[in-house]
Amino acid sequence: MKRPALPRPLLRLLSPGALAGGLRARLVLAFLLVAALSALITAALTFREARTAILQRTQDTAVQALRSQVNSQVPDYPLPPTQQKLTELARGLTRAGEAQHWNIRVRYQDRPMVPATDPRMIIPQGLKKKVGAGIAAFQRREIDGNPWLSIGLPVTYGDTGRPSGLEVYAQLPLREDEANVRSLVEAAQSGAVPAVALAAVPALIAARGVLRPVRELRRASRKIAAGELDTRLKVTGRDELADLSRTFNDMAEALEENVAELRRMEANSRRFAADVSHELRTPLAAMTAVVDVLDEDAATLDPDTAHAVRLISEETGKLARMVEDLMEISRFDAGAAALHLDEVDVSETVRKTLQARGWQDKVTADLPEGVRARLDPRRIDVVVANLVGNALKHGGEPVGVGVRVTDAEGGRRVLIEIADRGEGIDPEVLPHVFDRFYKADSARARSEGSGLGLAITLENVRLHDGTVRAANRPEGGAVFTVDLPLRLGGGEGA
Repeated sequence: MKRPALPRPLLRLLSPGALAGGLRARLVLAFLLVAALSALITAALTFREARTAILQRTQDTAVQALRSQVNSQVPDYPLPPTQQKLTELARGLTRAGEAQHWNIRVRYQDRPMVPATDPRMIIPQGLKKKVGAGIAAFQRREIDGNPWLSIGLPVTYGDTGRPSGLEVYAQLPLREDEANVRSLVEAAQSGAVPAVALAAVPALIAARGVLRPVRELRRASRKIAAGELDTRLKVTGRDELADLSRTFNDMAEALEENVAELRRMEANSRRFAADVSHELRTPLAAMTAVVDVLDEDAATLDPDTAHAVRLISEETGKLARMVEDLMEISRFDAGAAALHLDEVDVSETVRKTLQARGWQDKVTADLPEGVRARLDPRRIDVVVANLVGNALKHGGEPVGVGVRVTDAEGGRRVLIEIADRGEGIDPEVLPHVFDRFYKADSARARSEGSGLGLAITLENVRLHDGTVRAANRPEGGAVFTVDLPLRLGGGEGA
């Protein structure tokens, strides 16, 4: 019998790809498994009860019919019977049971069966023992793969109920009953698949209802991650999902308050740094002018005074540079830093930076001609000066500076590399070299730098849509690589 197929949407839902995915598929699958298990258990119990009822009815009917025929044909039966009488009794009972299609065998005490038993239709020994003890019995068994029912009845004296020694055995086929049982099995199988398929509808509805709050939570989480901190969930009900939504709302509210406070504090700190830097510029300008005058006259002063004047001049210069760095980083924070792009020769720009600071003798340069790009010359000057100065201060001479062009997936790039011959950078320090005010050696708390040079370098490179990275060379020393887009359409050179 052909079994009904599952609907296509259900087949797609139960496909390996779908089941490997979301919670919705797992919920529907669990629902369907419960429905299938329930249908299976119900079908099994129904089948067992129906099968038992069918076979029991057949047995009761056959036993009653056989007993009725025996009672009608044996009352005045002479004992002990002759062989001819036993044969006549067997034939009479067989004719009377044509509707049941049974085969009758009779015997008296331990005499042979009449008629002679077909080797395939041998009466089970267990059944013979029960009948010999005066007990009516029956037994189901298979003969040549077909189900049969064997029945044994002892004939008793009517007045005393004692066994007379006469035994009647009947064997009848159960093919019709087994056919009815198979029909029950096929009906159960045919009904189970549509039942599971129909269960998919409430399963999908139930999964949709259960997962709706989960989808809302996921959507709200994405909004929170995108910066929409005022996102809240609608809370309905008092179940666990409602508690989760309330917890999410409490978390989002606390997060919004904390972020707002952090932003306020960050804005205050930036404004404070910008204000302080701005206010310091005027007195520093006056101090610098006075110190320059004192520097000119230092040679005419006594040694102690001259040393003090030079120390004041040096510290004033450090303070002026620090204020300028603070002003620069404040402009980055405020988003006020702007690029003034111009088509320049990158190698010539780097060469001018080295010449302006008198580093030609301390730096080995590999600066090919014709590498042109649209850059902000002033900011590239700051980048190269900070990186070369850092290499000279903390690395080892000679410092190497190189410019080259490379092809990348997003287009051609220009690379500026600054390498030193020092001990390299501690691996624990590498992730922090571009952090503000970060100094690898706490003993250098009062170094010449402000702790902002590499941070300013990073911001200037980012303005050019580029990157800067620090690493250690296998042969020793550190290397900083500035990676900038080559914005020209042609004639860049290499």
